[in-house]
Amino acid sequence: MKFKLLLALLFISTCAFAGQTTFNIKYSEPLAVFVFMQNLSAHSPENVFKTKFEQSKYHTDHYKEIIKSFEQLTIDYSYSYEAYPYASKIPMQTRDILKKNMIEANGLHDFKLRSIGILPINTLNELTASMAAFIPVYNELIYDRNKEKFEQQLQDIRAYAKVQQVEGYFETGLQFYDAAWDSTIPLEIALYPFPDADWFTGQAFYNNFVCAVQPSLKDYKDLFSVMLHEIYHIVYDEQPLNLKTNIVQYFKENKSTCSNYAYLLLNEVLATALGNGYVYEQLSGHQDNNDWYYHKYIDLMARKIYPLVKTYISEHKAIDKNFIDQYIKLYATNFPGWINEPEHIMAYRYVIAANNNDFNTINRIFRYRSYAEYETELTAATIEKMQQTPLTKVIIVTQDHAGKLSLIQSKFKELKNRSFKPKEDFAYKTLLADKSQLIIINQHKSTTESLLKSIQ
Repeated sequence: MKFKLLLALLFISTCAFAGQTTFNIKYSEPLAVFVFMQNLSAHSPENVFKTKFEQSKYHTDHYKEIIKSFEQLTIDYSYSYEAYPYASKIPMQTRDILKKNMIEANGLHDFKLRSIGILPINTLNELTASMAAFIPVYNELIYDRNKEKFEQQLQDIRAYAKVQQVEGYFETGLQFYDAAWDSTIPLEIALYPFPDADWFTGQAFYNNFVCAVQPSLKDYKDLFSVMLHEIYHIVYDEQPLNLKTNIVQYFKENKSTCSNYAYLLLNEVLATALGNGYVYEQLSGHQDNNDWYYHKYIDLMARKIYPLVKTYISEHKAIDKNFIDQYIKLYATNFPGWINEPEHIMAYRYVIAANNNDFNTINRIFRYRSYAEYETELTAATIEKMQQTPLTKVIIVTQDHAGKLSLIQSKFKELKNRSFKPKEDFAYKTLLADKSQLIIINQHKSTTESLLKSIQ
């Protein structure tokens, strides 16, 4: 009897893990209200939600004070997965966990119960109270006015997903990335109306995809190619530790000087090739002739690697050393100059500067960034911390020029025979042994912007 029971339990367990992952497509009121309130923040740029609120009867001191208190709540905490190679796994973000709980919750009280322990209870109480106050505001200004069309969209999107069997593309991603998952864990797809817009947004985290959908959207192949693009970031994130470690080693062992920046580009390139390339082509019957990604380096590299990605998918192969080596070769052969283009290398940056305004300048000049770290203290310890990353290393010297430049030279063997002139303005760039670029800005009278733009 015990033996039969064990067999039965094993059969149930096997079936649970062998099936396809379910896509649950739905509307989440708590999430929609939270996003609405984020868009009303004073720090948020002009947007349709803010416009409708400011033109409504709710634009009063009472509600503005609620928004002010809401945006001052400390809800962002994080921790990194230190065992994983740098930039290979997304840090835990409490804001994303809160949004995950909003999507899965049956109302605000359920959300609060799920979120106890993530935030201090006082903060959680204030958050839910402010959201409760804005539920009727959101519903009157946004949801109710778009309800009929949006709910029909939800039905149409669910039907499209069923006909196109979109879960299969998730399984394709799991196989290609050689990633872990449990098919009993569904992907929760939360949509909400995006009035007066002609485009949609998308974000994925954990087992969730969040999307603002414009009322005019009728052709869903774009929606699902972007959805799968974002979900493939989740799949990449869930690759096992040993595989991520091996992939990093493949890049390090490759002789090409381009291998480091090819690695930093990898996550976004693969998601683009799979989502905007493969999924779009399968859904539409042809490749997308428009840009696959708004950042040219990702767009161009995704198109170059796409034939190889298709081959691996058709042959049911997972990413391996051969794939990585071919990927680096394509990068180095077609785009060898990219490792010297500031717009590319500054997308992955670690900056040490005493003046916080320099960070703002860099963010303004180089708006696109995948990875960015900022440090105000220039010491031996902070340089050593910087050296542990594969990022472009930017050091801006604005005081004690002779002493700081001497310190920098002592920490980088590539500068051993370099002679700097501490009393002069200059911008210097060199490729380090780890194949990342080091940029030194020595600033007296010139602006940070002019010195950055002089980098060749």
